[in-house]
Amino acid sequence: QVQLVESGGGLVQPGGSLTLSCEASGSIETTYAMGWYRQTPGHERELVALSYPSAGDTRVADSVEGRFTISRDSAKNAVVLQMDSLRVEDTAVYYCYWRAGFARLMYGPTYWGAGTQVTVSS
Repeated sequence: QVQLVESGGGLVQPGGSLTLSCEASGSIETTYAMGWYRQTPGHERELVALSYPSAGDTRVADSVEGRFTISRDSAKNAVVLQMDSLRVEDTAVYYCYWRAGFARLMYGPTYWGAGTQVTVSS
């Protein structure tokens, strides 16, 4: 009952930048976590970055810390992932994530966007 609309993604060269956006709509709880996971063939989906708007907190994976920044647009129930200094290993399908909860305590079902391809290549 939560719809996630993703935008962004594409092909960039190593060292380049890309911005992903995700807007949630539907039966949105007042408190939730929202962010991005990514997945490559043969690997399970892994956390990239999460935003906890009610707690005013964020969580970023070690692999992207210092390069990726997640921010929110509360008016749009949206999150933006700014990806800088992109590396080849950042290549993956990126999925928007939404789940009700507070801070890092989550409950209820997880909702996913359709996924958007990010390719970093020379």
